[in-house]
Amino acid sequence: MAGEQDLEQERDAIIAALTPVVEGIAATFGPVCEAVLHDYRRPEKSVVAVAGSVTGRTAGAAMSEIGMRVLARGDEAADELDYRTRTPDGRLVKSSTVVLRDSTGAVFGALCLNLDIGAVSQAHALLGALAGLGGAPAADLPVTTFAHDIDSVIDAVVDTHQLHRHQNWAGLDRAARLDLFRSLDERGVFAVRRSVEQVAARLGISRASAYNYLSQARAAAPTDPAPDRKGARP
Repeated sequence: MAGEQDLEQERDAIIAALTPVVEGIAATFGPVCEAVLHDYRRPEKSVVAVAGSVTGRTAGAAMSEIGMRVLARGDEAADELDYRTRTPDGRLVKSSTVVLRDSTGAVFGALCLNLDIGAVSQAHALLGALAGLGGAPAADLPVTTFAHDIDSVIDAVVDTHQLHRHQNWAGLDRAARLDLFRSLDERGVFAVRRSVEQVAARLGISRASAYNYLSQARAAAPTDPAPDRKGARP
């Protein structure tokens, strides 16, 4: 059975082999395409290589909440293919996330493809209008924050969850607060190092209170087996 050092070398080799692939993918599909290679062993700087500029990230940028969700699922994570989202500036993006595994089946990264389908959608809407057909609204698509630092991503996820509840932290009762922490946990926020402190600062509560709410939320969660979360620790 391969040792940890051998597995690390294997993962490094896979990342190295895929690095030039991102350029080839982006060159093939043109300026509307972005290919991103992630190494989840470094969540705060998971972007190893990127070609194209759909999300505006460069090498060394942090993962998005999509990556945090994959990270939280651990080795149970599956590929997420052909999903749609919106960037904070309103652009429509069609994406696929293919997880990377080593020879033991452990997930350690991902290859992501993002297509800016805004121009295509506009053309489709125009043709639909000419034909008298209604287009599908895009306003209900989720907004995904793509940022260079993980703190900005975490802040955006927390803010979005509070917005959905139409209340800030002070306006939530205990059940709602536990539900907020449970939801953030399910989204993979706490799979990132020091994320509990970041959430506490964003909510305006103490670090101890944040750890307490997270502990209670996990204790009250369903007892189905869940992947090990390595990020939430002092």
